[in-house]
Amino acid sequence: MCDATSWGAVPSGLSDLANVQVVDHGQADSLVQMAEQVLAQAPARFALAGHSMGGRAALEVMRIAPERVTHLGLFDTGHLPKPAGVAGEEEVRKRMALLDIARAQGVRAMAAEWVKGMVAPQRLNDRPLIDAILDMFERKSADIFERQLRALIQRPDATPVLQKLHIPTLVLCGELDAWSPPAQHQAMADCIPARPAIVSVPDGGHMVMQEQTQVVVQAMRQWLSPTKGAEC
Repeated sequence: MCDATSWGAVPSGLSDLANVQVVDHGQADSLVQMAEQVLAQAPARFALAGHSMGGRAALEVMRIAPERVTHLGLFDTGHLPKPAGVAGEEEVRKRMALLDIARAQGVRAMAAEWVKGMVAPQRLNDRPLIDAILDMFERKSADIFERQLRALIQRPDATPVLQKLHIPTLVLCGELDAWSPPAQHQAMADCIPARPAIVSVPDGGHMVMQEQTQVVVQAMRQWLSPTKGAEC
């Protein structure tokens, strides 16, 4: 449900290092389809950063065409499939409850509920930030939300992809991200043989690029600096 708004001023902060493109996944309803769309739009060789579900799509890009990616960034995301048993059923129930709100009350109402756990607690009263997130969601439909939920619920295990990474990798998340916490990112980093850079952003929640833009820009500049002028 995110668009370029979710990246805040990060692209402009990288403009001297990279030609930045933010991908819109449109009507895609699987991570594989999202990855294929990324590959169709990207140059022959490129650096790739994905946030949240975008991080999972980025891992699918690495599964399909690892030779095309020079650098990988995984932000506020995860790598494991839906858990089995009761835990998985509860995840689906919570996701479907949000879809029910989107259908019955509108996407903005759903986003107002969703965002409560997606920014650092002290930012919940930051009206410009919250309104930007709600406006972003409202630009998408409940049908698109359902398709993206389907993609997340059917996500594959990306552990084997992480275990094959030998490119510069940045694993970053908000220190206060309750949805995909720092421990989850450490678990991902532990799977990567090439010793990734790990950044836990102070006072950042799940929407870390909007919440703590300068910290994210600094981390990404360090990650990209050996590749001047790269496509991103």
